[in-house]
Amino acid sequence: MHTPYRPDPPVVLDRHEGPYGEVVLRRHGDLLQIIANGMFLMDTSDGRSERLLIDAACEALDGRPRPSVLIGGLGVGFSLAHAATDPRWGRISVVERERAIIDWHLDGPLSGLSREALADPRTEILHTDLIAYVNGSFAGANASSDTYDALCLDIDNGPGWTVTEGNESLYSPAGLAACKARLNPGGVLAVWSAQPSPAFDSALRNAGFQQVRTEEIPVARGVPDVVHLATRAA
Repeated sequence: MHTPYRPDPPVVLDRHEGPYGEVVLRRHGDLLQIIANGMFLMDTSDGRSERLLIDAACEALDGRPRPSVLIGGLGVGFSLAHAATDPRWGRISVVERERAIIDWHLDGPLSGLSREALADPRTEILHTDLIAYVNGSFAGANASSDTYDALCLDIDNGPGWTVTEGNESLYSPAGLAACKARLNPGGVLAVWSAQPSPAFDSALRNAGFQQVRTEEIPVARGVPDVVHLATRAA
């Protein structure tokens, strides 16, 4: 009689209680997983959607030389690592509000995924809340006036499935206006979501964005992940 296979339970590597609640890094088999306030955010299993988030934004810029990109959310580092492998990007800024996640990349279990990207001279890490940053209330040098050619945002499971209630404001008319103000003319906003959201597409159009569309990322089962794309008028 064969013993049924039972995968080992996840092992918590670090747990941190911060101003936005609890964030946990755990290992499950070969995977590293980030859990925020009990909600699964992401793991190191794939990275296709994070790479598409970066590539779709770059392609939408249609050959703009040395474009700058703001990545909202460091996560497990897939988006940053992929951007740093692409010589087309100029400045690569990453906003991350959780100090613990930054530390896991600097000298912790996630450092192997992001070490080269963090050493890239184009890269800067901004320890602040993305919403505070786009609204201009971050105290870093020139932060209130910084603009970018692309904003690639992946801080929630989607516009309708946020990690914390405060994140909902990012997808509101005021939040989208603030994002648009952070974009250079002709710049691109790319927002990752675990499922399509026609309502969010409409919100982007109502906020004055052009060329609003979605790109799907096939998944093994269930509805596809998507990247919502929109362009600020030139």
